[in-house]
Amino acid sequence: MRVINIPGGFDQISTIWSPHIAGRVNGQEVRLARIEGAFDWHRHAKADEAFFVIKGAFEMHFRENNEERHVPLGEGDFCVVPVGVEHRPIAGAECWIMMIADPGELNTGDVVTQKTKHVLPQL
Repeated sequence: MRVINIPGGFDQISTIWSPHIAGRVNGQEVRLARIEGAFDWHRHAKADEAFFVIKGAFEMHFRENNEERHVPLGEGDFCVVPVGVEHRPIAGAECWIMMIADPGELNTGDVVTQKTKHVLPQL
């Protein structure tokens, strides 16, 4: 058994858009990331992705059926992006998030960009 202090875990993350693995639960990875600015549009073809805002705020942008919508998320908010839904987070200022995702799933889902992380560090 390992105990990790979640807010303290962000002290170990120095790069924006670089998820780190905080732990694993029932086959899922719990990831922490500092975000700021706009991420890349992407989707995850095999699983949902969950987001929990630890500190700050961001908007999750969704595109479905040629329509775009924006959902604001603030501290304490939780959002599940359903499998296959195109999305991208945008943070006007640095924001700390916790994500739940399938192990090995790229942070950019179905696309490879400059923000893609093929190997995630363990906290």
